[in-house]
Amino acid sequence: MTSAFPNPRPAYILREEPSIRLESVHRFGRPVVLAIIAILVMIVALFLIPFGVPGLWLMIAVLALGTYLGEVSLATLVVLLLAATLAEIAEFFLVKRYSERYGGTNRAFWGAIFGGLVGVLVGVPVPIVGPVIAGIVGSFLGAALVTLVETRQFAAATRVGWGVTVAHVLAIGVKTATGIAILAVGIGAFLIG
Repeated sequence: MTSAFPNPRPAYILREEPSIRLESVHRFGRPVVLAIIAILVMIVALFLIPFGVPGLWLMIAVLALGTYLGEVSLATLVVLLLAATLAEIAEFFLVKRYSERYGGTNRAFWGAIFGGLVGVLVGVPVPIVGPVIAGIVGSFLGAALVTLVETRQFAAATRVGWGVTVAHVLAIGVKTATGIAILAVGIGAFLIG
């Protein structure tokens, strides 16, 4: 169909505009919103680690979801899963080693683990620092009480309790440092790809 009026635009402008590429929509659409939500959840999980909440595993779960959705590579997930596992193993061995180093027995070690778990649960009602302090105090009391029952010596019980307390604080540091590394790699994986 021809028009009676000439086209006012030159022929080179009449070419078809290029279509919007899927990649540009992908980076500014739904996946970016999901990436931001995932990063925020991982930041919250990082701050939960000192409170005895399995923040590392929450972060790994978010990254696993990102892997399922194709935003995080499987290799990245496996490496970070290994890092989280090593941090948990380090916590276990730190408490075990310090318990033994300060004169504790195998039972004192398990008393520290149980006391720490009970402490975290008891400390939950106190906002923010309650679980952290109660977890550390619970580890101390668990190891000290078991040692006191075994040796009937208050000084030995206090020494073992102190060793477990030092180990618990070091373990929190190791797990938080691992969480920071997982967060940094996770942010890169979600935003860069």
